[in-house]
Amino acid sequence: MNAGKRIALISVHGDPAIEIGKEEAGGQNVYVRQVGEALARQGWQVDMFTRKTNPTQSSIVQHSPNCRTIRLVAGSETFIPRDQLFEYLPTFVDQLRQFQRDNQIQYSLVHTNYWLSAWVGMELKKHQPLKQIHTYHSLGAIKYQSVSEIPAIAATRLEVEKTCLETADCIVATSPQEQEHMRQFVSSQGKIEIIPCGTDIDRFGSVSSSEARLRLGIPKSSLVVLYVGRFDQRKGIETLVKAIGKSIFPGLADIRLIIVGGSRSGQSDGIERERIEGIVDELGLREFTTFPGQVDHDELPNYYAAANLCVVPSHYEPFGLVAIEAMASGTPVVASDVGGLKFTVADEKTGLLCPPQDEESFKEAIDRILSRPTWQKKLGKAARQRVETMFSWNGVAQQLSDLYESLNEEALEELTLISA
Repeated sequence: MNAGKRIALISVHGDPAIEIGKEEAGGQNVYVRQVGEALARQGWQVDMFTRKTNPTQSSIVQHSPNCRTIRLVAGSETFIPRDQLFEYLPTFVDQLRQFQRDNQIQYSLVHTNYWLSAWVGMELKKHQPLKQIHTYHSLGAIKYQSVSEIPAIAATRLEVEKTCLETADCIVATSPQEQEHMRQFVSSQGKIEIIPCGTDIDRFGSVSSSEARLRLGIPKSSLVVLYVGRFDQRKGIETLVKAIGKSIFPGLADIRLIIVGGSRSGQSDGIERERIEGIVDELGLREFTTFPGQVDHDELPNYYAAANLCVVPSHYEPFGLVAIEAMASGTPVVASDVGGLKFTVADEKTGLLCPPQDEESFKEAIDRILSRPTWQKKLGKAARQRVETMFSWNGVAQQLSDLYESLNEEALEELTLISA
C-alpha cells in the first residue's frame, strides 16, 4: 500500500466539486476545494471525499492530476439536510474504507471538515492508524445561541465536537476568535493551531470596477451594494434588506442591491429566498433589487469588482470567506462584529463592523461608505493589501502542508512499526 505524501480531505455534506451558491454550497466547499488544489500543487496526492446527492453526478471528479473529488453513496442519492445526515455516516465510513481496499490506498492523514466529518474521521481511526486534523467551520455551541429552535441532533453534535477537540491530532482554527470560542465553549483540552482561510488573489482583483460593470450592464454612476452567499436565516440577509430600506440613498441616487446565491427551488434555501423576496416587496425595494441566483465560478469576480461595498450580515461566522473575496477585489466590507469577521475585516481600515441583526447600525455603515467615495477607495485599497499579506490560498496551503508534514512523519513511523 502507498501512504507517502497522501491525504484525504473529508467533507461529507459540502461537495468540493459542486457549483457554489447551491443549497449546502458555501464557504466550506470553497475551503476544501481550494486547500485540496493548492496542496496538489505542492506535491500532495489529494482525495476529497463527499456524499453523492444525485445519481447523475460523477462518482469521481478529477480537478488536477493530483487532486480529485470522490463521491460516496451513503443513503439515497438525493439532497438531505445536514441535520438529518448523521444516521448515514456509518455507511459513509464503510464506503470510504471499501474505496481504500479497492484501490489499495492507505491514508496516514485525514483532514475532516464540520462535525459530521469529524465523526467519520474518529471512526476511521478505530480501524486504521492515521492522524486526524479537523476544521470546524461552525461550532454548535455558538450556533445554538442564535437559533430559535434547537434541532434534535444538537446533543450529538455538541458531544462529537467536544470529543474531536480532545482526541484529534490537531484542530485548525481559522481565527483567534474561533480558537477562543473553542476553549470557552467546547473544551480546555486538545491541540489547536491557527491557520486562516484564504482566497485566490489572482482571480479576485483581476478585473477593474469599470470593466466589471460593463460586463454586468451596470452604469458607472450606480451605487452597488452586494451580498454573496446561501439563503439561510443565520446569514442575516433580512438585516441587510431592512438596512437598505432605511438608507438615505433610495430616491436620491441610482442604488442597486444585488443578492447573489441560492435558487427558487430546494429545501430551506428556496423557502428563505421566498421570505427575503417578500420583505423586499413589503419595503418597496423590488425596483432596484436583483437576485442573480447561482453565479458561475468565473463570473463571481465581476460582481465583487462592480460593487461599491459588500455586506456580510451573518449572525455568526467562524471566518467569512466572502469577506476576503470582496476585499481581494478591492471592495470594502460591512460585516457583523462576530467570530472570525472581527479578524478578517479591520474596522475603519478595510470596512466597518456592526452588531449582528442591528439594521440601524448596518444602515449607518452603508450610508457612511457610499457617501464618501474617496474613503471608499481608500478602504478598498487597504482591503486588497490585507488579503495579499495574510489570506492567499498558497500561503494558507503552505502552513497546512507544514502541519501535515510534521504529523505525516509520525504517522508513517507508526505504520512502519505496525507493518514490521
